[in-house]
Amino acid sequence: MSLALTTLTEAAQQTAYALLGGMGARWRHSRGVAHRAAELAGPLGIDADLLVAAAWLHDIGYAPPAVVTGFHPLDGAGYLAARRWPPRVTGLVAHHSGAVFVAAARGLGGALAAFADEGGVVADALTYADQTVGPEGQRVTLADRRTEMLCRHGAHSWNARVDHVRWPHLRALAERVERRLAAAEPVRHARDGVAVPV
Repeated sequence: MSLALTTLTEAAQQTAYALLGGMGARWRHSRGVAHRAAELAGPLGIDADLLVAAAWLHDIGYAPPAVVTGFHPLDGAGYLAARRWPPRVTGLVAHHSGAVFVAAARGLGGALAAFADEGGVVADALTYADQTVGPEGQRVTLADRRTEMLCRHGAHSWNARVDHVRWPHLRALAERVERRLAAAEPVRHARDGVAVPV
């Protein structure tokens, strides 16, 4: 499929479905993250097409055709880069949800660094969407997502090994997003004609 013929979001949804559509919970989670990202884009004032495309694609590295290293952010980004997706999309996929910490622990930091980490509000929003949607696509709190992930992956997993640095990073990121959402709320209400308490 040519990316020039469609929006990034449409192309991403089709690609994600082709790779993850038969993977049950992985597909439901990805769909939930994409929907959550779509809700965040407007209030955060960011490019919805870019954010939602990255949300659809953030976990494609779990799909067998994409697996190379077994580290899904890196494998997903590599799969996209090989198919000439925009560098911003591949970078967002590569660096989502504190991937840098796991990559360093696994000796994959150099490979991950090949993809630009743009940081900022778009990257924060992608991670926030991922970390507030559970494995079945349901909304969860950041703390509940952490607990579920650590239980699912196990006490000796790479995620558990880096939790002491990754968790503070995720908490700080969530606080940044939630501050921006709170600041945007009065603006949204005023624009929509809803009375805003003073």
